[in-house]
Amino acid sequence: MDSATAPSADDIHALAIATVKALPAPLRDLAMQVAIRVEEFASRELLDEMQIEDPFELTGLYDGIPLTEKSAFDQPLQPDTVWLYRRAILDEWITRGDVTLAELVAHVTVHEFAHHFGWSDGDIAAVDRWWE
Repeated sequence: MDSATAPSADDIHALAIATVKALPAPLRDLAMQVAIRVEEFASRELLDEMQIEDPFELTGLYDGIPLTEKSAFDQPLQPDTVWLYRRAILDEWITRGDVTLAELVAHVTVHEFAHHFGWSDGDIAAVDRWWE
């Protein structure tokens, strides 16, 4: 990354891929089957569906069927995807000022993959009190 410019979508994607590669083998193997996409912001349609007014409030999203709910009979319409929202991530990183960008991207990435593995937000919060 060039320190004179804001990290790009490719930079965020590279950090997310490094996070996935650092997962323990059984989780890493499952995570490698999920697409990772980086966009500037979530779409207005998605934000409206989630009843989120401010696009800076959503840093990531898991879009798919959690492994705990999958069936061999499922006919997927699209690949499971972890979405990372670059501008929201950068805004949180700058606002927080107490974590590196790599740490924040890893946190968001792991949080979204936890949903892929079947964890709820409550389950995740019980072991990862990131906001404190």
